[in-house]
Amino acid sequence: MTDNPGNNKTDQADLIEVKNLVKYFPVKTGLFRRKVGDIQAVDDVSFTIKEGETLGLVGESGCGKTTVGHTMLRLIEPTSGSVLINNQDIFSLEGNDLKRLRRDAQIVFQDPFSSLDPRLPVGESIAEGLKVHNIGSPGERQKRVLVAMTDVGLEDYHASRYPHEFSGGQRQRIGIARALVLNPQFVILDEPVSALDVSIQAEVLNILQDLQKYLSLTYLFVAHNLAVVEHIADRVAVMYLGKLVEMAPRHGLFNGPLHPYTQALLSAIPIPNPKVKRERVILKGDVPSPQNPPSGCRFHPRCPIAQELCSTDVPELRELRPDHFVACHFSEQFLA
Repeated sequence: MTDNPGNNKTDQADLIEVKNLVKYFPVKTGLFRRKVGDIQAVDDVSFTIKEGETLGLVGESGCGKTTVGHTMLRLIEPTSGSVLINNQDIFSLEGNDLKRLRRDAQIVFQDPFSSLDPRLPVGESIAEGLKVHNIGSPGERQKRVLVAMTDVGLEDYHASRYPHEFSGGQRQRIGIARALVLNPQFVILDEPVSALDVSIQAEVLNILQDLQKYLSLTYLFVAHNLAVVEHIADRVAVMYLGKLVEMAPRHGLFNGPLHPYTQALLSAIPIPNPKVKRERVILKGDVPSPQNPPSGCRFHPRCPIAQELCSTDVPELRELRPDHFVACHFSEQFLA
């Protein structure tokens, strides 16, 4: 790619820059574990995130969006590409340099229960990062833990309780407090509300938005629920089978999607008014295997506007509206 499609035409600086990120998982078989192929989970993904911005990363299950987030923080190692946080390439850092950078970049996991140690009181779990980075005295750490818990709507006495004593929504607040206690600049939110009841989802989303303003945070919000993303994101990037297919400001994408896959996703969002009808876009076929993706455009076997060119040529992300990028050979027909 010659241009990075994530650039936003504002005066804000880029805090995060992802360049040509690739992550393949080898497929091995037999007694000697011979490699027979690769799962192409993430294939040449590029975007930027501005300071104080929330970028929503959406797509069907298995599209690679969670792998993008985990690879960005080197929870899994990349195949190739680079991720710059404050102009530092996290993939080139090792040892103490990597450890220092990780203070500025944290993650909130999808399942709040499995991400907490059941043997530790939650106050100790939240303080673990402070101990790892040798921040403050024990008394100072305790104060920071209590402040973080208060920020997410928990009480001081909750610090001595264990994870199984909390509801799902409370456990996710604990996970958020653990990520924020280090005062990071950037937080990856990996489907942070998908396991919660709808009413609790709204509470957690409001907490995340309030904390973003209060602490000047930058978010990558990974989700499959587009209604949630519409509520919290400033810009939205849509993934399909390991590749970005569309990226745009929130209102531009929800009001005028230019990729057939995005149009299909949006048509599936329920409308709370029974008098309002929306025309559903029903995709044919199943999602292909990431081990053997289609040639050309990966969406072409299911695309309602596909032509012969789509099966041979890979579409590049093109800017068809200001800051609205789409990877489709024939998206001009959707321009108003």
